[in-house]
Amino acid sequence: MAATQGKVASAGMPLVDERGLDDEAVQTRVEQGQTNRTDESTSRSVGSIIRANVFTLFNAIILTAMVVVLLTGSWKDAVFGLVIIINTGIGIVTELRAKVTLDRLSILVASPVLVRRGGKDIEVAPADIVLGDLVWVRAGEQVPADAKILHTWGLELDESMLTGESRTVRKKESDAIYSGSTAVSGMALAQVEAVGEHSYAAGLTAQAKVYKRNLSDLSRGINTILQVMSFVVVPLCILLIWSQLHTVGGLGNAIATGAWRQAVVSAVAGVVGMIPEGLVLLTSLNFAIAAMRLARHNTLVQDLESVETLARVDCLNLDKTGTITDGGIEADALIPATADDWGHAGLDHDEAMQATYDLCNEENPNATGRAAMELFASQGVHPGTVAARVPFSSARKWSAIVRDDRSVWVMGAPEVLARGFVDAARQAGRDASATEALFAPVLQRVQTEAAQGHRVLLIARAQLVQGQSPTMFADNPVLPSDARPAALLLCSERIRTDAEVTLRWFRDQGVRCRVISGDNPTTVRAIAAKVKLTGEREPVAVDAHDLPQDIDELSRALEGIDVVGRVLPEQKQAIVKALHASRHVVAMTGDGVNDTLALKEADLGVAMGNAAPATKAVAELVLVDSKFSHLPDVVARGRQVMANMERVASLFLTKTVYSALISLGVVLLAMPFPYLPRHISYIGALTIGMPAFILALAPNTRRYIPGFLGRVVRFALPGGIAVGLSVLIAEAAMPGVLGWNLSVPADLALQRSCCAMIVFTLGVLVLALVARPLASWRGVLVAVFAAAGVIGLCIPPVADFFALHLPQGSALVVLLVALVASAAIFMLCQLASRLLARIVSHNRQTRQS
Repeated sequence: MAATQGKVASAGMPLVDERGLDDEAVQTRVEQGQTNRTDESTSRSVGSIIRANVFTLFNAIILTAMVVVLLTGSWKDAVFGLVIIINTGIGIVTELRAKVTLDRLSILVASPVLVRRGGKDIEVAPADIVLGDLVWVRAGEQVPADAKILHTWGLELDESMLTGESRTVRKKESDAIYSGSTAVSGMALAQVEAVGEHSYAAGLTAQAKVYKRNLSDLSRGINTILQVMSFVVVPLCILLIWSQLHTVGGLGNAIATGAWRQAVVSAVAGVVGMIPEGLVLLTSLNFAIAAMRLARHNTLVQDLESVETLARVDCLNLDKTGTITDGGIEADALIPATADDWGHAGLDHDEAMQATYDLCNEENPNATGRAAMELFASQGVHPGTVAARVPFSSARKWSAIVRDDRSVWVMGAPEVLARGFVDAARQAGRDASATEALFAPVLQRVQTEAAQGHRVLLIARAQLVQGQSPTMFADNPVLPSDARPAALLLCSERIRTDAEVTLRWFRDQGVRCRVISGDNPTTVRAIAAKVKLTGEREPVAVDAHDLPQDIDELSRALEGIDVVGRVLPEQKQAIVKALHASRHVVAMTGDGVNDTLALKEADLGVAMGNAAPATKAVAELVLVDSKFSHLPDVVARGRQVMANMERVASLFLTKTVYSALISLGVVLLAMPFPYLPRHISYIGALTIGMPAFILALAPNTRRYIPGFLGRVVRFALPGGIAVGLSVLIAEAAMPGVLGWNLSVPADLALQRSCCAMIVFTLGVLVLALVARPLASWRGVLVAVFAAAGVIGLCIPPVADFFALHLPQGSALVVLLVALVASAAIFMLCQLASRLLARIVSHNRQTRQS
């Protein structure tokens, strides 16, 4: 019975009457599936990654066109289909690399759990815990399953991974504890009440299990083009085939002579030209390159399209713990308990500091104690002599020491100690009201310091009762009745050193940052002020309980709020929804299970590297080393991709416009198609694909402005119309001028070569417009690719493969005239476009903001 196997634990555990489950009961639960095994997949499955990249509208269109061309036997004209393999491969390989990295990152060393079975304490793997098991929860361990406490010895839990609240929670008998919590101090024996997928943490993340694919504005624009083209392609392809069959003597003659093959290839040339296959490939490639660059900065991209989302983010919701703070405790100062300084208070600072150091110097000090000792050690304090010690207990909520001079020093929560000292004075027959008045100003100062983001501990001083020895006090610890306030230990969460400069960068970039936390809003506001979340302005903080539940009302309320405290996981999700209602593009950071719903709802979920596996599973980005300072580079990379891709998208859409116009003209005029698919592959590579790739990698920090598709369409229309008109005019005029008979293959080949050269020349002009300003490396880029196209014509193997033949004699003269005329048409279309834009802009009403 594997589930019951485990080694017997060492002695030293408290004696309890409970025996726990026997082997037979454990085996029964294992057979019933009541074990603690869970599916902690940290990222998308291999199958989902492959499906998302293979089954796309783009792949379907290009694959169909490629198959049709291959059926004709003209494999050279099917080279455009390689873009499917390259594009799909880039997406799959890059996202699989991210998956492998994330899975390695999330492999945790599962510490064995001490359970009580058959009257013995044995260690088992967390997955082998069964329903009803008795589990020991000890300091430093994570709660392995949802359970109810049977016995507690001062157990104190950190539930921040579940609730977001970083304060520790003290537990008592019959209290529920949840998997994912961490024991900070003490110990407890608990009975497991929920395991595996039925646990609280699993239930909270169930809604986040379904993969949410991001759709970038760029991809959305491309998909819009593809959807429009998909409605146009089928009927136009049929019309093109019919028109091309007509040019070779009709269907019967085409079948008899085999000319149908060339008719199909010609039709596909029009179809492929309308599909911006290079733009789809370049988009995937740039996303992949951006992901690899980010990976070098320890930022893992799980979804390639999320790179572009970065450019549009205008609202960033930050989880305090793990993002602005690193989760650690920092001791800030030891100050007098009252507003007086040390001298006026009649206190010795060095003595108070030494006593506080010794109070913290327990055998296993907690995080606060370790932080205080580090602070005092840096000031030259060393361990002192302690006659007796009362260790900290969650039940008492205070600790104490007795020094050789019989002085008693007590440290604990201010409210608890003040109330305890008043009760002790009353029981000793002292004036309780005097003690209450003594501590009242102390509690006021505690509240003042708490409002500044501090966690405050009170240190009080008293004397042993006459006849009482240090040992007697330690054996029967009670608060002394004559205690007087001595000092306050101020602690705070340790703020990341890079938080302030990172938040300043976001402010300068116009990104609104908010802190969404499960902690007290007063404390969170103080931390937000320290890191200058809102610059010099004081942050506005609210308690989440005071927020409206209606999404629209919440949306309006959030516009004036900077900090939200006491937030539940469902409220974090509602806040993201409310910001979406205001048309904000929202990024959300987090590290706990409580953040999963909000991360999934956000446009961009960013998880810390030390986050829970479920949190990393739903996030699009993972900051592997948990450094908040990586985010500016992440956003800048997204802006670079989007700004440059908008620039080069105009190149590809221009090809779509002229291909559609030429195809329509060919159908209406019943002419042979003016070029072959391999022609457009050659032209596209030199005037669009390769230069666009270089332009897309250029530095660019421009903020993204909505309306990507509209802008590229406005750019592409005049250029595309110019190319389409020039080719159709040349197609119609050149045979008459030169006496060509397009039913003769040699004349048709020359005609197509001339038309391809016109498309190439105008393609260079479009590239020059996109690459502006040309008085830089961009001008050299245009010249190099223009020269490469001409040189290719002079290399026989290249010219033969792409069926490009330079005409001779009068045909060359006519071609040059056609090129000049085409350039003139191009300039006229550009001028007309600018004039129309000015007229429209002049007549359009604008809204002043």
